[in-house]
Amino acid sequence: MYDYIIIGGGIVGLSVGMSILKRHPTAKVLILEKEKKLAQHQTGNNSGVIHSGIYYKPGSFKAKFAKAGSESMRQFAAKHGIRHDICGKVIVATSDKELVHLENLYNRGLENGIAVEKLSKEQLLEKEPHVNGLEAIHVPTAGIIDYKEVSEKLAELIRLQDGVIENSAEVLAIDEGHEHVIIETATKTYTGKFLINCAGLQSDRIAKMAGYAIDMKIVPFRGEYFVLKEDKQNLVNNLIYPVPNPDFPFLGVHFTRMINGKVDVGPNAVPAFKREAYKKTDFNVKDFAEMISYPGFLKLAMKYPLDGMAEMYRSFVKSKFVQSAQVLIPTIAAEDLIPGPSGVRAQGLKADGTLVDDFFIVNGKKSIHVCNAPSPAATAALEIGKFVADQIPELANIQVNIG
Repeated sequence: MYDYIIIGGGIVGLSVGMSILKRHPTAKVLILEKEKKLAQHQTGNNSGVIHSGIYYKPGSFKAKFAKAGSESMRQFAAKHGIRHDICGKVIVATSDKELVHLENLYNRGLENGIAVEKLSKEQLLEKEPHVNGLEAIHVPTAGIIDYKEVSEKLAELIRLQDGVIENSAEVLAIDEGHEHVIIETATKTYTGKFLINCAGLQSDRIAKMAGYAIDMKIVPFRGEYFVLKEDKQNLVNNLIYPVPNPDFPFLGVHFTRMINGKVDVGPNAVPAFKREAYKKTDFNVKDFAEMISYPGFLKLAMKYPLDGMAEMYRSFVKSKFVQSAQVLIPTIAAEDLIPGPSGVRAQGLKADGTLVDDFFIVNGKKSIHVCNAPSPAATAALEIGKFVADQIPELANIQVNIG
């Protein structure tokens, strides 16, 4: 019998496992991952940004965990020799209308305790000479990293403490009793004293499997990127973001220098017709039917009809995507952009059509379910791991730092 069984081998599940073992070094910890390799979904298909926490509602999990996670992730990377760069980013207002939103975002950054500074047009051009902007915010604590490398190191540390990681172990059934939890996979049955659900895109289904009816469903949104051609990478020094539209729940097209030197441009955000739909052609009848019949999805679509159609149109018409990129860097041309990778965001959606805008964590009888952990969950992963361990009664009073 295991003391703790974690479902999900992404960066959040691995961080939970590491945090448990730091508190209880002799605990028997098992991580079940349905894929052949770890970190194959949100962790391995994101922008690699170490977020600062500037965007999030003050006092929310996202705001607190992103700010603390930015520092703990940097320390973890430095200690273990993981490539990273605290390069900073600029958030750019390109119109008079956006200046009010930029000011509000600056004040939110201050309220969240983030080191932020205002930039005039001249100061912005010193940092990013090719950007079109009236004013900007500079966020020096933002950075870039490879979260797959972080996950590999976490897995290594877990195994060094005799933690067990099972790949190709998709969970098919869960029986949560008063004394223990029984988990069925296609090949084995596992018994544990406590279950932690960090299944990302499948987290709501795992919670339901364990017997919990939660007021949300995971709706997948595919983020599609282009990559700047190598001879155009000089157009971007670090990270360039637009001022987010407060009436639309996604950040918009931005420019991200990756840790490997490439520059991602995007994403657009479109509903995915499969939980793990990394290509436009990916489709699953069950996933699609579940999504389209969910009242919350229909209400969300009715709330943002024009924005939703614009995102879909931009997904299929490259010229429209290029126009969005040109708002920030006018000299970008269609031939400068080559198709890049896609990621899928596991976004929680309530039945009333409201997007779950914070991490959503449910405490069960013998379980904890992390049911909404999209961006900035990778940045915040070490802090989420500590928080989840704090929710386990026998570990709550043991405080340590992951390293």
